[in-house]
Amino acid sequence: MAMSVGESGDDTPMSDINTTPMVDVMLVLLIIFLIAVPVVIQTVKLDLPKVQFEPTTTKPENVALSVTGEGGQCKVYWGMTEVSHEELLKRAVKKLEDEIARQGGPNAAGLELPEVHIRGDVSTPYRCIGGTIYTMQMAGFVKVGFISEPPPGSSTVRM
Repeated sequence: MAMSVGESGDDTPMSDINTTPMVDVMLVLLIIFLIAVPVVIQTVKLDLPKVQFEPTTTKPENVALSVTGEGGQCKVYWGMTEVSHEELLKRAVKKLEDEIARQGGPNAAGLELPEVHIRGDVSTPYRCIGGTIYTMQMAGFVKVGFISEPPPGSSTVRM
């Protein structure tokens, strides 16, 4: 910060820019934003789930599906057999009806419905996996889960 007092003998006008007002304005704006940002950004307080790897227990009545999106085409595999969505719906309804009949009918005590376990390739479009979920829910399956890789270095074994 420079200030001239009296005559210096030089008659040229002073050409230095006084930056003090600009710094003052920037500091005031900084303080305003520090106070205003927490007030403006409001979120609902939630307890988000903690992700942990849980080994899957495979039961013979559960349905294992694999979904890929090769070349933009959705392919669904029931076990090792490729099925269309129409065939998937028919097979799923039959599987559920057979399992309910095996357990004593729809009014049987302690009725345990089978689960659907979906394995989706990383590059599979969501529409393929979402369509498979929708088809299985239309068939009547209540529990639909996803199979994933355990984190690196995990000592648990997948079943």
